[in-house]
Amino acid sequence: MKAPYLDPAVGRYLYAHTTQPDDVLENLILETREAAGDQAVMQITPDEGRFLTMITQLSYARNVIEIGTFTGYSAICLARGLGPGGRLTCFDVSEEWTSIAQRHWEKAGLSDRIELRIGPAAESLRDLPVQHNVDLVFIDADKPNYQTYYDLVMPHLSPGGLILVDNTLWGGRVADPLDGEETTRIMREFNDMVFHDDRVTSVMLPIADGLTLIRKH
Repeated sequence: MKAPYLDPAVGRYLYAHTTQPDDVLENLILETREAAGDQAVMQITPDEGRFLTMITQLSYARNVIEIGTFTGYSAICLARGLGPGGRLTCFDVSEEWTSIAQRHWEKAGLSDRIELRIGPAAESLRDLPVQHNVDLVFIDADKPNYQTYYDLVMPHLSPGGLILVDNTLWGGRVADPLDGEETTRIMREFNDMVFHDDRVTSVMLPIADGLTLIRKH
């Protein structure tokens, strides 16, 4: 579980009553565990993946950006929710991990809907054409650059567009005033910034390690 603030029994109950991953996603979970070891924790949880698919479907998103792809689980979930003719653009720095992603995108029949761009996401986002409009953005990358990514995608986000940001509860540590660890402080500052941004409305959801849903006015 990624939610240590949640009673384990409640977590198991929630998971048991969420539609389960199919064989493609299950195999990706297993391969990620074998290949990444302790780093496999970077993969999103199945319930969060199901939420990503549903929110993409409900928002009728056709142009989606993912910042931080790892082995591709979240990309599959986002791409499966795209509307007709929809496209997902993924930004990541690791050719090693995304090579796993690409094989499983092929198995899922989604390779034609996903574009992968390798390199620092901030540089790639700065290169987006001014007229490049985005319906939904999922941010799940290096925490110190969360605000940079947020600032760079905001001008491209369509009115009513969504940003989803992962790990915003940071294991519940953001709520502990005695926790002064650097990443905890960074996440706290990011959460405060979003809360005070009058361009958006937001809600923080206790899904996995915390998922903030942000809607541009």
